[in-house]
Amino acid sequence: MDSRCPHLLLLLPLLLPPSSGVATAAGVIRLPTGGRAGAVACAAPDPAVYDRPVIGIVSHPGDGAGGRISNTTATSYISASYVKFVEAAGARVIPLIYNEPEERLLEKLSLLNGVLFTGGSEKQGVYFETIKKIFQYVLDKNDAGEPFPLFAQCLGFELDNNILETFDAQNQASTLQFPSYALEGSVFQRFDPDLIKKVSTSCLVMQNHRYGISPKRYRENGALSSFFKILTTSPDENGKVYVSTVQANNYPITCTQWHPEKAIFEWRKPMIPHSEDAVQVTQHFANHFISQARKSPNRPPADKVLDNLIYNYSPTFSGKKSKSFEEVYIFA
Repeated sequence: MDSRCPHLLLLLPLLLPPSSGVATAAGVIRLPTGGRAGAVACAAPDPAVYDRPVIGIVSHPGDGAGGRISNTTATSYISASYVKFVEAAGARVIPLIYNEPEERLLEKLSLLNGVLFTGGSEKQGVYFETIKKIFQYVLDKNDAGEPFPLFAQCLGFELDNNILETFDAQNQASTLQFPSYALEGSVFQRFDPDLIKKVSTSCLVMQNHRYGISPKRYRENGALSSFFKILTTSPDENGKVYVSTVQANNYPITCTQWHPEKAIFEWRKPMIPHSEDAVQVTQHFANHFISQARKSPNRPPADKVLDNLIYNYSPTFSGKKSKSFEEVYIFA
């Protein structure tokens, strides 16, 4: 085909007689004949569903590259893969810089429809206090009747230091096991039976952690087991089982010990699954999270959102300096 006419195929239906169809391998598809009889009116948008959701992602201390990009003590970062994960489901991102003044943090929170906690290694200090404040904000919003989801990955899953156990699950692709198949209302309700089978028998998710919680310790902790329900478990490299996905019983909060974002957007480690099935798992998680954010009644002023979007910052290519991330946003 002439490269100057890449859209010629789009004109073919217009050249066919009105009663004609287009032949395909599956048969003939009858085309509409046009005119008012063929017109379809689009339904008005559902006012209860917000199609411009904004998600806050909390930055993590450091530069994501062991100080090889920026080694100042005030530096923090967000891996670009988390931003892309949110964008892939139709939302935008405002960075919540963990060490910025509290009034600034609250101003940004007022512009959001949900929050994401990233992976990382910091479990104390100012970062930990910021995470606790935001978590309480999420609870307060939902208690007031305003849907406001939280998705916590890896570090966000580990933030209660007193109940953690050690596991050998660094740089490991794994399966997800389902102790109960009562998945209604959870992210896994989006999975068809074939994908549920595949993710439970094939290594489609990426783990990268030394700490976690065993099902036994989870059940022994009344506060934890009454707040969350276990959706999946996973075995570490020695077969030791830990809780890998949980969902809050009464809040739109989902936590994973694994990293959904890596299957599509990170390439530094060869064991990260990049198969079509692994990508589908990631996309289901992103879509589920943002579908919850669309239920938020918050309609922030457009100009204030624009002033705070992560698009006001430029990502840094870190693939040659970081062992984990292709790109990072640096805040200093």
